[in-house]
Amino acid sequence: MNMEAGDSPPPCRYFNLTYPLPFVAHVEINRPQKLNAFSEPVWRELPSLFSYLSTSPSTRVVVLSGAGPKAFTTGLDVQSFSENSLLNPNPQTSRPDPARTAQQMRRHVDDFQAAITTIEKCEKPVIAALHGWCLGLAIDISVCADVRICARDTKFAVKEVDLGLAADIGTLSRLPKVVGNGSWIKDVCLSARSFGSEEAEKVGFVSWVGKTGGKEEVIQEALRWAELVASKSPVAVQGTKEILNWSWSKSVEDGLKYTSVWNSTALQTNDVMEATKAGMQKRKPIFAKL
Repeated sequence: MNMEAGDSPPPCRYFNLTYPLPFVAHVEINRPQKLNAFSEPVWRELPSLFSYLSTSPSTRVVVLSGAGPKAFTTGLDVQSFSENSLLNPNPQTSRPDPARTAQQMRRHVDDFQAAITTIEKCEKPVIAALHGWCLGLAIDISVCADVRICARDTKFAVKEVDLGLAADIGTLSRLPKVVGNGSWIKDVCLSARSFGSEEAEKVGFVSWVGKTGGKEEVIQEALRWAELVASKSPVAVQGTKEILNWSWSKSVEDGLKYTSVWNSTALQTNDVMEATKAGMQKRKPIFAKL
């Protein structure tokens, strides 16, 4: 699709960015030879990409998936993780005292958390199209998305306890908000057991499951949904996401007040008149870029 002057994405080695439909960006985690596992260079590319998509006038919806037939992502690259100098210092070199080591580790975790949170903070709706293995960090990523759908063959697991740590990139904070079943959440987080698409749909973790299994079906469904949402007023869609996210942990009264303030500006958009005219004329509305 046509990009405006200056509307160009950042260079990415570990993510593919395409526009298969007007205003629909498809972001693909691109490390299939490693089952799309995340090393530090991978997650450090993520913030600039999603910050770009958040404000790009050429983007209204984002589809997020994993390259290759086997996995959305298997989480952290275990080899890269094991080589982290903070976690596995060289016994031949001196190490800072525990307080200074803790400060370094906290900053490292904070950076990683902030990188993944850019998915949640993206102004545009993000639909996660999940397939194959979705382990560890896959859950952290998918709970940042607005909508989650999956192929029938998808296998999920919150794997961090098997690595000797508590999940620290967002799952333990966001999953209880996504799925309102505390017993089930503690079950999968404490045991690191795997669960499939049927169970994920039953508890409300995903809203759609493919019928035939495999990646292509879930990508097509994600694109169908994205095309539908991209056809709506970008003012209305982005406002709806903003208000829903802001109201997530607030009272109804606070949510109503925020909506009133937000719409006192947003209702002045020409999109309202365009949507009304299009409905009366029985045609598809055409909305300006935002």
